[in-house]
Amino acid sequence: MLHSAASALVRRRASPARRLAGLGLLLLVLLLPALPLLAAPERWHRVQRGESLYGLARKYGVSVADLAERNGLKTTAGLRVGQKLAIPSPEAAQTAPPPPALPSSVRKAIAAAPVKAGRWQRIVLHHSATREATIQAMNQYHLKQRHMENGLAYHFVIGNGRGMRDGEIYVGNRWKKQLDGGHLASAAQNGTSLGICLVGNFDRDLPTPRQMQSLTALVAALQKRCGLSDSAVVTHQQINVTSTRCPGKRFPMESFLRSLARARTE
Repeated sequence: MLHSAASALVRRRASPARRLAGLGLLLLVLLLPALPLLAAPERWHRVQRGESLYGLARKYGVSVADLAERNGLKTTAGLRVGQKLAIPSPEAAQTAPPPPALPSSVRKAIAAAPVKAGRWQRIVLHHSATREATIQAMNQYHLKQRHMENGLAYHFVIGNGRGMRDGEIYVGNRWKKQLDGGHLASAAQNGTSLGICLVGNFDRDLPTPRQMQSLTALVAALQKRCGLSDSAVVTHQQINVTSTRCPGKRFPMESFLRSLARARTE
């Protein structure tokens, strides 16, 4: 009788492997709500005397290009003592997704426009210099305040999640009807320059990752449609006949041009 009772007890006991599996499942259930808290927070570094982008990139195991891009700097930029730098995660840099394909509506609008050979010579990049914007407000400003007959000065606008969806591309009538831009101080330049405006103030903030992805995809498509090289892609500051900081000191032009080159090889 004692032997039978012991046999039954043994049968009811779980095997060691089964007990370990059950314990692992219990731990997973308990930890799931805390997983977001376990993710590594973004690192910051306060610049000390004698430090450089190159030295800090080696120290933290990231590329100079990624470190510069994350902070809206040129790869050749000098650093000032006390400057606060965001340190990108090496894992995030390695797994960064490729630029998304353009929405079909934007692709169709680019293809449908009656572009004449040699019509466009440049693609000029701007920021709105405001933290938020809507197409309606921009259009009204250009119509009423700037007295532009055709309204919105740009051919394309890319949203940042404040007034427009983050990364949303708006195709303006100036592109659809192949009208001159209104985004430069020179009428002659407006006649040969496509204007793209990103919503945001890039003297203060960086463009969002989605904005930059959309910009890369859009510019690459426009280059192909209009037969333009990378040298034709410039900032407002580079091309305007009067002084301007647009699209802001934090706009990552160097890394953007590298992203265009990568987009052509993918």
